[in-house]
Amino acid sequence: MSKIRVSAVSYTNSKPFIYGLNHSGIINEIDLSLDIPADCALKLIENKADIGLVPVAALLKIPSYTIISDYCIGAIAAVNSVFIFSDKPIEEIQTLRLDKQSRTSNALARVLLKHYWKFSPEIVEGEADAFVEIGDRTFGRQDQYPFVYDLAEEWIRFTSLPFAFAVWAANKPVSQEFIKKFNEALAYGLDHRKEVIADLPVLPDFDLEDYLMHRIDYPLTEPKKKAINLFLSLAAKLEAEAPSLR
Repeated sequence: MSKIRVSAVSYTNSKPFIYGLNHSGIINEIDLSLDIPADCALKLIENKADIGLVPVAALLKIPSYTIISDYCIGAIAAVNSVFIFSDKPIEEIQTLRLDKQSRTSNALARVLLKHYWKFSPEIVEGEADAFVEIGDRTFGRQDQYPFVYDLAEEWIRFTSLPFAFAVWAANKPVSQEFIKKFNEALAYGLDHRKEVIADLPVLPDFDLEDYLMHRIDYPLTEPKKKAINLFLSLAAKLEAEAPSLR
């Protein structure tokens, strides 16, 4: 019997999930790869994986997807790892550079700029007034720029809803038996976050325990599902207006 191909994000915020998968019997049923978010999405889109921890914006590109897990990479307050960094206040930004590793954060930045801050800067690839950056590369960088905008926090101010950056999705039918075991493995990892944190290197300028225990909010709740639907609606409109931007 062939193994189910699972693509997971390689960032710190998904390490509890990886721990759970690696410390349960389901590891013998899957072929697990670790990728950046954009590649997780691409693998599902191109049928190079069966299940992926995919940026929610990528759901617009995955035919007949199913969200299979009770867990996500989410936030109910400032997430502390998805930012717009800028040398200027947000209302003075004229050019913005996107993050090549993330569909969702790029789309979220553009949604907030258009619908919350009410303007649309030019998207550029080189030097820019501001840039989107996500994940481990942002750890400890908040003090390096005069203006820092946490995109989860700004979304919550805009909508009064939490946010889900990534969800576990499948591009084909998966048995309920497997889904049950998969969710149990993820829950095991979340229950053992203290062990995960103990194995991580200590960062002098970033609190990993606060990040994994409090900043990332893992349950895929009904308010998060409502937020996903709203976000996808807004992101789809932006995609129709500028399909070349990711």
